[in-house]
Amino acid sequence: VQLQASGGGLVQAGGSLRVSCAGSGRTFRWYAVGWFRQAPGKEREFLAGISWSGGNTQYADSVKGRFTISRDNAKNAVYLQMNSLKPEDTAVYYCAANYGGRGFSYSGVGSDPAKYDDWGQGTEVTVSS
Repeated sequence: VQLQASGGGLVQAGGSLRVSCAGSGRTFRWYAVGWFRQAPGKEREFLAGISWSGGNTQYADSVKGRFTISRDNAKNAVYLQMNSLKPEDTAVYYCAANYGGRGFSYSGVGSDPAKYDDWGQGTEVTVSS
């Protein structure tokens, strides 16, 4: 599946931003989707994941309570709503997809980037202090 991330930009600390991941094809609804980010000089970091049905979600501790992942399968889209943004949230944000949640636990969602098959090109988020 092809993925297109969008919605990044410049926002002040404390502000909000929603990034979107658009998937191609009618099969996108069967994919678990994860959001990751990578800041300069740092490793890629898992942020949030959602199962293909949307019934299960998982969050990294660093964003729990601030970020919310959701999906609209009718629109072939997954969203990451980001609130209370901090300068340390500055990074390139990527979405990734895993068909049917294969390799994940019973929840159908997981944080291991190696288990995601397809990746979008990334959208840049900059949070100013």
